Amino acid sequence: MPHDIAIYIHVPFCRRRCNYCSFVSYEHRETEIPAYLSALKKELVRRGHGEHVRSIYFGGGTPSLLSVRQVGDILTTISSLFAVDEGIEVTMEANPGTINVMYLTAIRALGVNRLSLGVQSMNNDELLLMGRIHTGPEAGEAVRFARNAGFDNLSLDLMYGLPGQTLRGWQNTLDMVLEMGPEHLSLYCLSLEADTPIWTAVKSKQIPDIDPDLSADQYELAEDILSAHGYRHYEISNWAKPDRECQHNITYWKYLPYLGVGVAAHSFIDGRRLANTECIYVYLAAFSDDLEPKLDPD
Repeated sequence: MPHDIAIYIHVPFCRRRCNYCSFVSYEHRETEIPAYLSALKKELVRRGHGEHVRSIYFGGGTPSLLSVRQVGDILTTISSLFAVDEGIEVTMEANPGTINVMYLTAIRALGVNRLSLGVQSMNNDELLLMGRIHTGPEAGEAVRFARNAGFDNLSLDLMYGLPGQTLRGWQNTLDMVLEMGPEHLSLYCLSLEADTPIWTAVKSKQIPDIDPDLSADQYELAEDILSAHGYRHYEISNWAKPDRECQHNITYWKYLPYLGVGVAAHSFIDGRRLANTECIYVYLAAFSDDLEPKLDPD
């Protein structure tokens, strides 16, 4: 295993699964979080050998469903197994509908210093279409919570290419988000994944299909607007203010080594890509039986 790695922690639990999501995630199963984290810590113990860590990223799912104590427990486990310098980038993805100032203040004190908020849209109808649990105003409130909690490195996720989304509607979302002054923006074009609720609705003609030409126009509009506001387009879907690029993302783009832990997590170690089992029951059983988790070539 290499000396210098990034660590990805997969938290596959959601309060409600989004209508476009095809990731490995589970809704309404928060009672299973303690058992899952116990297994995840065992995996860290098995796979940690004192490497130097360049970044830590809590992804999901909805990592903000973890309690403050649980977040601290994971970070403590990592620090006991790896060489972790003070102040490295530690990112947590968060759903605006699951956080408050007290929670954010507490995780900030633990060392989480970068927050990635899944805003997706500022339009309530679009949020309803996507199955999000928050509204546009609540997204704005979540940003205020983050600032009041001391986060000065904030990333917002947005989605374009939505069925029925207009160019003007997309610009309205961008304008509203830019007023919040995030350091980083990730803009993702909706792709229809088989058997998701949005895919089913499009195929049954309940909602209009995606217009690829309009999606391209929305992408170009975002490029122009964000450039005018001082954001640098440093990856296909990512824009950042100067020196605010996501260091964990850059790890992937530069083919640097990273360790992924948790169900369905992927790793890139010694030039080989590996993937944990996508079945949470297999993952949990592997550690309860004191076995190695199933690792498949990616």
